[in-house]
Amino acid sequence: MRSLISILDLSSDEIREIFAQAARLKAERKRWEKLLRGKTLGLLFDKPSLRTRVSFEVGMHQLGGYTLYLGPHEVGLGKRESVKDIARTLSRYLDCLVARVFDHTTIVELAREADIPVINGLSNLFHPCQILSDLFTIMEKREKKLKDIKIAFIGDGSSNMANSWLCAAAQFKINLAIATPQRYEPNAAVLLKTREAGGKSFLRNVCVLRDPVEAVKEADVIYTDTWVSMGQDEERKERKRAFRRFQVNEELLQSAKPDVMVMHCLPLHRGEEITDTVIESPQSIIFDQVENRLHLQKAILLFLLDKKTY
Repeated sequence: MRSLISILDLSSDEIREIFAQAARLKAERKRWEKLLRGKTLGLLFDKPSLRTRVSFEVGMHQLGGYTLYLGPHEVGLGKRESVKDIARTLSRYLDCLVARVFDHTTIVELAREADIPVINGLSNLFHPCQILSDLFTIMEKREKKLKDIKIAFIGDGSSNMANSWLCAAAQFKINLAIATPQRYEPNAAVLLKTREAGGKSFLRNVCVLRDPVEAVKEADVIYTDTWVSMGQDEERKERKRAFRRFQVNEELLQSAKPDVMVMHCLPLHRGEEITDTVIESPQSIIFDQVENRLHLQKAILLFLLDKKTY
């Protein structure tokens, strides 16, 4: 039994296998509609969701299985009932569980106590499904090549998205430049773990900068995320002041490659971290990212439940 808590739970070869599976699923959707017949996927969500919930529900349906959604007021994760007891209970009913939680320690405990695969649908530290589908999208656009690619992450370097890009850099030797204000640097424990996983190439390829213009030079992808995540509303004014130089706009794109691709994990705030003009520009592949969540997550389900499309 395997779980997916962060990208580092998978080897680079296993990730490539998942990418190949996602490509087959995307190309021949009808052919695989019975692979998970009789299987039930639980969605245990402590945080609201649009893309994660819809893509997993639709994906499971397309593979012939069922989903059961459990919202924050139905379970009371760790409050009404202990995480350990919830994990053991759901293991008796379900074949796989996606959990979307505030505290990363919750998803770790769920995976430790469950007898079924647990997928991190988002925590305060990592969002592996998002980054895996983003890598898959980049491969589509670059004809299956991740070698020598440069990602410029502009915004909150302490976010779960920045942390997940650090994991990706460790796995695939990606060049990663994180441009972030002071006090918003990457999580120290995550940085240490990804340095250990990535070795010498990580030290060569990853840097944290204060200047977004410097970060986007020679970048193949400019990636950004919201400045204020769920649970950070009290910090909104302070964060908007800190990040105002870190907006992805037309001026910033002029410092990057002419064919640079722009990505955002959504939800986005038009006119804050990214301008409407950039969102609607030919360089934006934001909604290709959205679509590929469906195909990539189906491939993750098949991988964890040991089902093949070949």
